[in-house]
Amino acid sequence: MASPTLSPDSSSQEALSAPTCSPTSDSENLSPDELELLAKLEEQNRLLEADSKSMRSMNGSRRNSGSSLVSSSSASSNLSHLEEDTWILWGRIANEWEEWRRRKEKLLKELIRKGIPHHFRAIVWQLLCSATDMPVKNQYSELLKMSSPCEKLIRRDIARTYPEHEFFKGQDSLGQEVLFNVMKAYSLVDREVGYCQGSAFIVGLLLMQMPEEEAFCVFVRLMQEYRLRELFKPSMAELGLCIYQFEYMLQEQLPDLNTHFRSQSFHTSMYASSWFLTLFLTTFPLPVATRVFDIFMYEGLEIIFRVGLALLQVNQTELMQLDMEGMSQYFQRVIPHQFDSCPDKLILKAYQVKYNPKKMKRLEKEYAAMKSKEMEEQIEIKRLRTENRLLKQRIETLEKESAALADRLIQGQVTRAQEAEENYVIKRELAVVRQQCSSAAEDLQKAQSTIRQLQEQQDNPRLTEDFVAHLETELEQSRLRETETLGALREMQDKVLDMEKRNNSLPDENNVARLQEELKALKVREGEAMASARELKLQLQELSDTWQAHLSRGGRWKESPRKLVLGELQDELMSVRLREAQALAEGRELRQRVVELETQDHIHRNLLNRVEAERAALQEKLQYLAAQNKGLQTQLSESRRKQAEAECKSKEEVMAVRLREADSMAAVAEMRQRIAELEIQVRLLKGPPPFEDPLAFDGLGLARHLDEDSLPSSDEELLGVGVGVGAALQDALYPLSPRDARFFRRLERPAKDSEGSSDSDADELAAPYSQGLDN
Repeated sequence: MASPTLSPDSSSQEALSAPTCSPTSDSENLSPDELELLAKLEEQNRLLEADSKSMRSMNGSRRNSGSSLVSSSSASSNLSHLEEDTWILWGRIANEWEEWRRRKEKLLKELIRKGIPHHFRAIVWQLLCSATDMPVKNQYSELLKMSSPCEKLIRRDIARTYPEHEFFKGQDSLGQEVLFNVMKAYSLVDREVGYCQGSAFIVGLLLMQMPEEEAFCVFVRLMQEYRLRELFKPSMAELGLCIYQFEYMLQEQLPDLNTHFRSQSFHTSMYASSWFLTLFLTTFPLPVATRVFDIFMYEGLEIIFRVGLALLQVNQTELMQLDMEGMSQYFQRVIPHQFDSCPDKLILKAYQVKYNPKKMKRLEKEYAAMKSKEMEEQIEIKRLRTENRLLKQRIETLEKESAALADRLIQGQVTRAQEAEENYVIKRELAVVRQQCSSAAEDLQKAQSTIRQLQEQQDNPRLTEDFVAHLETELEQSRLRETETLGALREMQDKVLDMEKRNNSLPDENNVARLQEELKALKVREGEAMASARELKLQLQELSDTWQAHLSRGGRWKESPRKLVLGELQDELMSVRLREAQALAEGRELRQRVVELETQDHIHRNLLNRVEAERAALQEKLQYLAAQNKGLQTQLSESRRKQAEAECKSKEEVMAVRLREADSMAAVAEMRQRIAELEIQVRLLKGPPPFEDPLAFDGLGLARHLDEDSLPSSDEELLGVGVGVGAALQDALYPLSPRDARFFRRLERPAKDSEGSSDSDADELAAPYSQGLDN
């Protein structure tokens, strides 16, 4: 397939143009012959540029003067000479490639920087990347027959690759088809990379210069040897490294612009990502981008760093005055078209940029270490987040368990308090019962001793019968009391056993022991209060007695006034002490009353808790009964539904039986009609037979013989008559047919057998007869 060519105005003329600037620093090390050759090429390029300008001005003004014709002819001659020299030079280079790569590498580099002619780009690019003889080229046709998982993505992006170029314009055009083939083939060769959007522009540029098989080989070599594969991997780790290195160069060589970018939050990836992914193919027009791609094929990604930093150096002043949005617009509209007329100026600016390969290697190591550290931190953060999530779940579980345990503990404490109170009450009742039992036992012993005494005194004539009856009555009453006491004792023992079982079933006995200790302490405090109250009463009594004794003493009027005053003071002191003792006694009594009230309040609270528990139990029982009632109602409705279904089924069965009976009656009527027809046919064919009974086969006589009295009263009797007539007809007409004979013998069965036959029996009986008729 022939490769497409660029337009003369954009490609061949630009490719043949020479730089208008001084040669680069690498030309200083060239030999004199090489320098002379370069100078000659530059001179011819300058002449060509001047002639081309004059040709454009002549075509614009449309003048037909003689001088313009002369200038046009001179320009054409200069162009033809220059093209001839360029073709000769690059033809030699292509034919002697290995020698030029070994001995004239510097001159070759300088020529590539000045631009490869359009017609030599296909072969030179293949020679530069060593893609002329690759084994993968033989696999290309087989790869096109396979299917790729990236086909939909490739189809989607093809229309957006060079949409204005004639080769790729139009849906399902030749350019789009070969571009799809190359991208699909590479996605099958390198399944890790698959397809990335920016790679389509590189393949598209290759397809403009060479056939698709050669473009595929060159693209494979570029991906393997020029770091493009790392750029297009899903992780894009190489792109991050390039951005990191470019930011370092920007900070080192253009610190003011870098500070302005940071202040405006204008990140490097916002404008430089497409430079590295598409090699400026989406930034510059094709003539300029092709010049950059020429150098990239020889020197690699270094030219991308140089051209990018050169663009920022040229436009630093304008970018410093713009905000973020203005800079984005400037990168999209102004920068791509700055070097359309002179791409050599861009190349010169690019090689004036400082580029240190050793420093780039060091930055690569720093970036790898930084990424490794970030990866470790991310792994650690992920692990910590997982542990945090597990700990939160564990905390929630523990909180739920703690709340459940707290509820169980509270319920257990309440239950144990209730059980302790009931146990206390039962113990008191048991003590009372035991006391009653002991008293009853004493009464019983007394009664037994009285009985023994009475038995000893039976011989005494003074005892009367009334006294004996009285004793017997008392004995019976005491026995009854003993029985009641024993029954009450058994009940209390059962209650005690029940309470002991319930108390043993409790999970924790510490709270019960604590409550018992509190009860004992309360009793001790109550006893101490009672003792102190008694002591106060004794003290008060003693003081009262002392006071009364003091008052009973007389003769104070005989003492001196001083002693009288002292006595009065003592009396007042005694009165104060008495009042103090009374106040203390009242306080003690009040405290005792408070303790009693608190005890009663605790008992009342326990009673309320028991009532609440009983209410909850009753409510649960009510809910259970309601659920049971609902289930019974459901069962009742289900039984009613089943009953209705059974009734419908029985009705359907009755209807089916009636239908079968109607079918049987219809079959019998049909058979009767058929028999009558056969009788008529027999009569018509053979005439009246010489039988003794003229009425046997005489239709008229048979009709006369069957009068009203002899007519059958039901269909069954009629069927019996028909059966007899049918049997006689069968013997007369078909004496040698055993099958029909069997049929008529079946019809001769008694009528009672035909009453219980079903529609299936009638069909079975009618089948042989119908077959005989058919025969």
